[in-house]
Amino acid sequence: MAVNQTSRSNRVIIFALATIVVGLGLYFYLSYFQFQLPVGMHANWERLPILVLAALLGYFAARALNAALFDFVFRLRRHYEAPTLVRNIFTLLAFTILFVVTFRFVYPTYDLGALFTTSAIFGVIIGLALQDTLGNFFAGISLHADRPFQVGDVIVVGSQKHTGVVESISWRAIKIRTFQNHIVLVANSTAAKEAIEVAPRDNLNARIVTFSTVYTDSPAKTIHVVREAVRDADNVSEKITPIVRIRGLGDSSIDWEIKYWLDDYAKYNDTDALVRQRVWYTLRRSGLTFAFPTRTLYLERSAPRAVTPGNEIADRLSAVDIFAPLSNDELRQLAEATVTHVFAPGETLIRAGDEGSSMFVVHSGKVAVQVSDRAGPRKVAELTEGNFFGEMALFTGEPRTANVVAMEETEVLEIGHTAMKHLFDTNPSLAESISLTIAERQADLARGSERAAQISLRETEGLLASIKRFFGLH
Repeated sequence: MAVNQTSRSNRVIIFALATIVVGLGLYFYLSYFQFQLPVGMHANWERLPILVLAALLGYFAARALNAALFDFVFRLRRHYEAPTLVRNIFTLLAFTILFVVTFRFVYPTYDLGALFTTSAIFGVIIGLALQDTLGNFFAGISLHADRPFQVGDVIVVGSQKHTGVVESISWRAIKIRTFQNHIVLVANSTAAKEAIEVAPRDNLNARIVTFSTVYTDSPAKTIHVVREAVRDADNVSEKITPIVRIRGLGDSSIDWEIKYWLDDYAKYNDTDALVRQRVWYTLRRSGLTFAFPTRTLYLERSAPRAVTPGNEIADRLSAVDIFAPLSNDELRQLAEATVTHVFAPGETLIRAGDEGSSMFVVHSGKVAVQVSDRAGPRKVAELTEGNFFGEMALFTGEPRTANVVAMEETEVLEIGHTAMKHLFDTNPSLAESISLTIAERQADLARGSERAAQISLRETEGLLASIKRFFGLH
């Protein structure tokens, strides 16, 4: 910063000295010849130094106006650097006007219009020779008029994907500094014809980083730990929370993408690398595994099912009061026939009105029981580990009476019709014991009513008949 200030001060001093020298030269020349315009000199060549010195002063005046307008008005008030092409055009126009005024003052008898008319053919020749240069010039004017990008923006230009930070826009080309610290000059005429991708420096621009995990890892856990690891990384904007989502299910992996927003897009390479590093560390800490290309062949002999260890399932079922009448051996048989399911947060386990012939026990996680009314779904209960639902569908085949939705990642145990029928066939007395347990549970829900006992008795008789009919017992 100090070096730039010193360099600018030196340029200002040199500019001032040059202006003073030219001004003094013009003054002394006029004084020496006692020049009195327009009739004080007798030869046209004696007027030429006057024209040259006056033109130099005009150029210095145009440069001074340029600095006053663009350095102060644009930089100090609008807080951005004026494009080089605009500054050059302003200087050229200002100098041209001053030169024409000076020429008419020094050579009042000459007609500039006639001079330009006689040189029209020469101008056409010059125009053809400078066709590409003029094309770049007018294309540069068009780019400045549209203002698709500014100095400091990151752009990608053309089919060759020139990518970098815009350093300047001249009358001929766009100067880009690539992320390998190379300088690329893209001709204005080329840029005007190509697609240009712009990441404005004052905008929240997003990036996407990908990774893969194995199928046995929990998607809900992966989303949570990766999002929390990325959101506090350097240069990741705090204004928008990063998004972690599944982009595809591959042959041997779940493919993920992380979408995050940057404070400074020009540093996206370093930030991408930091995000990947954060993902590696957080997956390792959380016991999650990166996927690599694999292929496994399974010889299927029976319908596959996800089953938790038998002893753990038996312990969970033994705590369910409906299965209290079962012996240890019967609990073990039921556990072996039980299937586990894992549901994502917000996923519906069962829907009201659906047919069913199984019940569920919450093994881990939490679910919400919902009923529908005029206002929409309404939560009436929360069930956690050890709670169960859907028992009437299992024992009587009744349709589901409510929606059950996972509130977080939830694992449930499903007990099906076939498993219970096998137990009833080997021990028919279980039907009566289980019907009594269910009726007592429903009576507990109606506790406080004077007819709770009658309800329990009536429910027992009705349930027993429904269970026998549904399972074909005699």
